[in-house]
Amino acid sequence: MKKYLLSIFTLISPILIFAQESTSQQVDRIFKDYTGWFVEAIFYEIPFSETYQIPWVLIVLMSGAIFFTIYFKFINFTGFKKAINVVQGKYEDIEKHGADTLYGDQTSNEDENIFETLRDDSAHGEVSHFQALTAALSATVGLGNIAGVAVALSIGGPGATFWMILAGLLGMASKFAECTLGVKYRDVGEDGTVYGGPMYYLTKGFQEKGMKGFGKVLAVLFAIFVIGGSFGGGNMFQANQAAAQFTKLFNFENQDAGMYFGFVMAIIVAIVIIGGIKRIARVTEKIVPFMAGIYVLASLIILIANWSLIDDAFSLIYHGAFSGLGIAGGLVGVMIQGIRRGAFSNEAGVGSAAIAHSAVRTKYAASEGIVALLEPFVDTVVICTMTALVIVITNFDGGFMEYGVPIKEGVELTAVAFDTVIPHFSIVLTIAVILFAFSTMISWSYYGMQGWVFLFGKGKLSDLIYKILFLFFVVVGSSISLGAVIDFSDAMIFAMVVPNIIGVVILSPVIRKELEKYMDAINVKKEALEDGAEDLTKHM
Repeated sequence: MKKYLLSIFTLISPILIFAQESTSQQVDRIFKDYTGWFVEAIFYEIPFSETYQIPWVLIVLMSGAIFFTIYFKFINFTGFKKAINVVQGKYEDIEKHGADTLYGDQTSNEDENIFETLRDDSAHGEVSHFQALTAALSATVGLGNIAGVAVALSIGGPGATFWMILAGLLGMASKFAECTLGVKYRDVGEDGTVYGGPMYYLTKGFQEKGMKGFGKVLAVLFAIFVIGGSFGGGNMFQANQAAAQFTKLFNFENQDAGMYFGFVMAIIVAIVIIGGIKRIARVTEKIVPFMAGIYVLASLIILIANWSLIDDAFSLIYHGAFSGLGIAGGLVGVMIQGIRRGAFSNEAGVGSAAIAHSAVRTKYAASEGIVALLEPFVDTVVICTMTALVIVITNFDGGFMEYGVPIKEGVELTAVAFDTVIPHFSIVLTIAVILFAFSTMISWSYYGMQGWVFLFGKGKLSDLIYKILFLFFVVVGSSISLGAVIDFSDAMIFAMVVPNIIGVVILSPVIRKELEKYMDAINVKKEALEDGAEDLTKHM
């Protein structure tokens, strides 16, 4: 394996140097000529007011989130405490063995299509609830939480924060729905490897409803989009931004510095992704809490140092959310910016997270759906809000940002906000950017590979080809100007919304049935323990 990777790196070095020195802008221009129509189609904006337009894909995302919230009786709120309990392992016994086996539950699992794919450990899957959650979080918690929030505030003002939080809360229902289906319809190989995601519930679920052909078309489209997204927004963009921040911090003037950074990043990524989802999960369960902890801790330091201004900041956010505070487009403009950032940050409804969550060990599909609803909460409601509060509080005097004037360099502006209280925080922020980029890349490598093997077949050779291509694009992203390439890859990611939302809405009755089954199993355990049965989790 090492020999293959070394050979690939040796072969692409001259290509990358040539691209850096002479052709990156030409390639970018040609790429835009051929793919611009696709980008424009995905991000086509529907007029919403005289000043603002809203991308149609955002309407689909939020309409789906509202539908799932209502259809599943506000599971994003009623299931929150249950989600914490599941992550803590309080229902691990019934998820591994089944409530019908342990407590005499009559709602047997034996007629389900995935619970008999036979594993020696009884519960099928490769990772724990916590590992699946962190693997998915590592893909969504990233540069958007640092740079994207600053951009949203520059356009929509402090009030955008309120709508961003609302988008995160509604997105929790979307994550619940798609991740429940991810477990419900996953494939489990003879060696225990899990293959899951929208590709599988679009084929299997639609086949059950007599729509096999339609489901297959949607699944193929999704697989193509997720591969493109993994190479671009989930890889090249992350590598590019991390390399830019790194070289800027240390004032590297050598034009090859980005390429060298890319080689190092690619080697580190290779060490992780070659081990598959189990190794990815082991890394993300450590790195996600660490990187989020560093960022949240720094945010808390600033908020504590300015504790007397927190009330004023929330007041500014609240009034700005419903008045517009002079922002172009007024209330509508503020609303669109906040919802757009929230929805794009947590990827609820995109379907990507269902791939990671499908690898969980459980007999009840809805158990992981409930865990997944925590993801938008952590990503958007907690981390994005932290960033917004820091910027609003440190910018009360308008020292570094004028609301309503769009900016492009969100990371730099966030660094300025932190530097006002924590000198030289840009060093810590650079570390956070690199960690965020790294964690996003390793999780998106898994997403893209799942789409790849769905299209080209399962096996070691198929896996190896995809991983080599992925590592190649890590170096490419670090080395050249991306421009239209990133626009296209972002469009690929949000094109995933179309087949995914169609599938999840049509399969909503299946999700509700799975939720009822899991809740019944929990109630059976609860009643059994109240009647004096032994708590079997103590022996696990």
